Amino acid sequence: MTTARDRPPEEAADDSSLARGLRLLLTISDRGEIRADELSVLLETPLSTVYRYLRTLTEFGFVDRRGSAYGLGPRLVIGGGAIVSSERLIRLADPILRLLSEETGETAVLCRRVGTTAVCLHEIQSAHALRVTMAPGSAGPLHVGAIGEVLLAYAPPDVIEEVAFAAGQEDGQPINDMEAWLADLRQVVSAGIARREGEPESGTVTIAVPILRDDGILGALGVTGPEERCGLAWGKRVSRLLPEAARAIVDNL
Repeated sequence: MTTARDRPPEEAADDSSLARGLRLLLTISDRGEIRADELSVLLETPLSTVYRYLRTLTEFGFVDRRGSAYGLGPRLVIGGGAIVSSERLIRLADPILRLLSEETGETAVLCRRVGTTAVCLHEIQSAHALRVTMAPGSAGPLHVGAIGEVLLAYAPPDVIEEVAFAAGQEDGQPINDMEAWLADLRQVVSAGIARREGEPESGTVTIAVPILRDDGILGALGVTGPEERCGLAWGKRVSRLLPEAARAIVDNL
């Protein structure tokens, strides 16, 4: 997630490479099984590049080769909601995100978990010149920010454990109070909502809720904006609107 500003070319290049890999994973997830040449056509990516991504993802257990096709591997569990394709989820959520952005005055986003990252599928940006954005295809760690926290709270235990370890590695030390950390995740499930200030960008406020169906979590819905505009009254309004919006998406499926 970034505020609307230019980024260094080297960062843009890294994001582009990451986004291509994530789009490949999401396409495999949507199709169930798909051949490399079909991925090349759908993603408008050279076949040699597709094979390079597939080799790396297979080595890490994120992708499995099944005859002439590829499917999601054992380490990549998106959840029961994965039976709803990202394309369909985006299509049904788009008008709801537009209403959310208009009602709240800020950027509305739709995200899904891929492995241990939160991937933005779709966003409707705020009309304000100064706004917070999360470009489709961009990704962030699950232990940072309200959207990541929502997705992590509903993730399988092995994913939570892996994220906890990764968070400790980044900080140079393990999480000091694992029980308190896990209690925070349980609280998100109990309350059905998460709010974070200054994560992942300083000076921002984000509120997020899960998009839940009986067979699992489909993704997370969030609204994010600059702290200077997102005060107490705004937070109360968003906290009321978001669960209604999430239910509307599920009702449309």
